[in-house]
Amino acid sequence: MADRVTVIGWDGSPLTRAATAALSAATLVAGAGHHLALPEVPERAERIRLGSVDLAARRIAGHRGSAVVLADGDPGFFGVVRTLRKPEHGLEVEVVPAVSSVATAFARAGMPWDDAQIVVAHPRTLRRAVNVIRAHHKVAVLTSPGAGPAELALLLDHVHRTFVICEELGTARERVTVLTSDKTADHTWRDPNVVIAIGGGPETAAAGAWIAGRRPAGPEGVRGWALPATTYGSAGERGEGESPGLRAAQLARLGPRTGDLVWDIGCGGGALAVEAARFGAAVLAVDSDPEACARTAEAARTFQVGLQIVRGTAPHVLESLPEPDVVRIGGGGARVVTAVAERRPERIVTHASHRDEAEVLGAALTENGYTVECALLQSVELDTSAWAERERSVVFLLSAVRSDLAP
Repeated sequence: MADRVTVIGWDGSPLTRAATAALSAATLVAGAGHHLALPEVPERAERIRLGSVDLAARRIAGHRGSAVVLADGDPGFFGVVRTLRKPEHGLEVEVVPAVSSVATAFARAGMPWDDAQIVVAHPRTLRRAVNVIRAHHKVAVLTSPGAGPAELALLLDHVHRTFVICEELGTARERVTVLTSDKTADHTWRDPNVVIAIGGGPETAAAGAWIAGRRPAGPEGVRGWALPATTYGSAGERGEGESPGLRAAQLARLGPRTGDLVWDIGCGGGALAVEAARFGAAVLAVDSDPEACARTAEAARTFQVGLQIVRGTAPHVLESLPEPDVVRIGGGGARVVTAVAERRPERIVTHASHRDEAEVLGAALTENGYTVECALLQSVELDTSAWAERERSVVFLLSAVRSDLAP
């Protein structure tokens, strides 16, 4: 095993004394091409072009001598340190940090970034990165080949953001470009790059902020989930599909989270759409009623969340929407349920007002490859001044999990 492993972050600045000393003693140096070309790399040292960090770690583990790994930015921030420290490699590393590429990108843009979401985009995580951009006002994306600015813009489709694209930070070829996302796919971009995406709802940063990243969404003093109808604006909720009790059960079954895309079909007053967005998910709120769309927009403004409202009638309007992770269906019968199931989301929830309807919806889900559970939910609202029944609600809740994911 290597006698000593030093990981050096590189941000284009002159190397520190500690970094220079580690390099001068190195008998093996791993890094990208521009790292290996640095004049401080000893000519006698074995050189490894860094592609797969796991492969490089195995080479380092078998090396006798002093090894140095050079990496862009802060190597402990979505960098090589995590891989090198995997138990199977058995490496103990010393780290000489540098300014992270995300911090540098925001500095070049002249913007604060304590309120930014930070994601890594690989081809396998590209869709989730795009969903974070849909949901949040300020997102920094550490890109990779095949998951760069053009690919982000193409998946955003008609959702427009301002992109600040920072290419080859710290090098002589550094370039910073600001343009709208709809123009991004027309260009060829150099790796590595960082993309800052701006837009998608109100900016949530404020003076006196105490936590980095996503701020808790909602008006001052509002706590909890499945809140009463009056919390979402003057219009309130409409229909049994949006009652707080049913909504709580639906959200519990769906489990929306950051990186997900939620379809809320028949969004009504927007309560469920807003609460899914408060969990960090991207949300498409669909309704054919213009008043429902307006109520949803009002609720989104009240809670300072970004969501996309789509006016149209299901199932036809669903054909042009991006692939969902979880879906809540507020109405439309078996035809809509079948159209949604054909898009293969992980989870679907819907409801029925009577058993016959529940059986039809459950059969449609089962026939399309879902494992279905059904529960009869009954809630009774009491007037606590007289402890008398004020309102009673009875509804069948159907929750479905794609069969290949079901336990």
